[in-house]
Amino acid sequence: MDKYTACVWPRLEPFLIGVLPATPPSKFNMHYLLKMACYVRTRDGCFPRLGWHMWRHIACGKLQLAEELSWLYFETFDLLMPRSAEQRLEWAEALSQCHTPKELDRQRCKLSVDTLQFLLFLYLQQLNRISLRTSLIGEEWPSPRSRSPSSSSERDNKISSQNKNWDDQAHLTFIQTHLAELLELLVEPGQLSNSGHVLHDSQLTSEALESLSLLLEGSVSHSRTVYPIHKLLSRSPLQSQAGFSKLSRSYSLQQFQGFLHQALCLNPFGISTCSQSGKKLAWALQVEGTLKKAKIFRNTHMAPPGSRLLLMSQVCKQTLAKDSEKLNNANIKLHRCSEAFIYLLSPLRSVTLDKCRNCTVVLGPVGTSVHIQSCENVRVVCVAGRLTIGGSSHCTIHALTPTRPLLLAGNVSLTLGPLHTHYPTLEDHMASVGLAVVPNLWDLPLLFGAEGSTVDTGCYRIQPPSEFYPLVIPFKMEGDNCEIPWGLPTDYQKAVESREKVIEDWQKTVKEAHLNKVQRRQFQALVEQKFHGWLLETGQRQELDSLLPPALTPSTSVDHWPSSHTSNSGQNVLKAQPPEQAKGRAPTAC
Repeated sequence: MDKYTACVWPRLEPFLIGVLPATPPSKFNMHYLLKMACYVRTRDGCFPRLGWHMWRHIACGKLQLAEELSWLYFETFDLLMPRSAEQRLEWAEALSQCHTPKELDRQRCKLSVDTLQFLLFLYLQQLNRISLRTSLIGEEWPSPRSRSPSSSSERDNKISSQNKNWDDQAHLTFIQTHLAELLELLVEPGQLSNSGHVLHDSQLTSEALESLSLLLEGSVSHSRTVYPIHKLLSRSPLQSQAGFSKLSRSYSLQQFQGFLHQALCLNPFGISTCSQSGKKLAWALQVEGTLKKAKIFRNTHMAPPGSRLLLMSQVCKQTLAKDSEKLNNANIKLHRCSEAFIYLLSPLRSVTLDKCRNCTVVLGPVGTSVHIQSCENVRVVCVAGRLTIGGSSHCTIHALTPTRPLLLAGNVSLTLGPLHTHYPTLEDHMASVGLAVVPNLWDLPLLFGAEGSTVDTGCYRIQPPSEFYPLVIPFKMEGDNCEIPWGLPTDYQKAVESREKVIEDWQKTVKEAHLNKVQRRQFQALVEQKFHGWLLETGQRQELDSLLPPALTPSTSVDHWPSSHTSNSGQNVLKAQPPEQAKGRAPTAC
């Protein structure tokens, strides 16, 4: 029997990508979800697949949600689902052909989701709910020095800064605490009592078990092979332990629940394990005194798809760059980084910036979500399936996204601008994660407050074209892209062309001045003096200095993380351009 001992754990992505980091609508509770579970099984077009038309009817008519909020949850669930890049590109193409609200709604009605999994997804939104019950046993009880959040906005601010989307211990506790209710949602209505509770002899069908694979996966004994829960229980000894009946082809709910309580454990590929025993990464450039606390760990060498993680913590005053298969489809967390310039130019699964300050982060295409929380004065450049920002101030985001940017509570002075950079393999990376050039909704944010209410519309602005400058990625890379393939919005393109015209006029003026050699040298020295003064005043000098090749140091025993400099180790190192090419040299006097 020991040979077939099962270990079962919560999957990371439903919590990390599927749960919105905000207080859920009040009616996403067991009472209303049980009503919905019974309703969908008795209506056409609701079971086993739930279409947008019927979900909108339930969400708006029964749960009293706004239509945009209803679509947000439906779209988020679809983003979580395993679809091929080709399917996502086809969907993007279909959406880009919709020119009226009616055409858009007609296209949305073609989308459907697994009904039982969607019910579990809605229940999962309670992960970040603050309640009196959890306050009594957790750290949500206010400390003597702070008052209890008195408004929905303040509660949402707390959620934004302390969400549990990455906390694998919180995921396990949530499943253990709410397992009975999660299973109850999967039971057929006929097996519920008049009061809505499951009967003693209730059964769980094989189809319901397959839906549970959205949340749970596991392995047998000490095997490294990971299976979704329904495939894990395809083995006869485990089926017997879980209460499977060959006669009814279903599981005893009571026995199955007991089996899971015994088998549940912490995710062996979660952030806790990764930070304690993941593979350490180092890099070539080390600025004295700034990297003593920096930590970079990954589990991508051994984790299954969906559990590949990279954690970068407390990177300070450093330029780091990477384009490597080690990052492909990884979930990345940047934690407490400050005054750093970070370039991760690979196709990624998801990215979270948490408590970062004064940083520039340039990302390769992110297939699902980029989440920015509790950050200050960061600049993020990304192509992403979804962009979410909460509890952050004075941040600038240049994005290309097919969904409306989600602005949560607690934001102050955000600036949204169009994507303004490219690198040679960008289009190939976009295609590999299923992201297209259109639709692009970067300038149509959705404001999402507590329980779906709107937040202060003054928390953001659209970047004026007069403040817009394209970003040059300062590395030499192989590939076909040599310009922004989608072009810039008209107003921004005109601003760039106007600025280029000023430079041309400057060069013409200098040329027509007919300065002699001595005058040219004096003028050049004056221009360079002003230019370097500007570099110091704006802080650009630090970034340029960090691009200079360091003295090569002996390789360490840990996995080498190439910095943004030429190195002899590994073919995925990004080679820095000379600073004058990367950021623009001092204007030439003649």
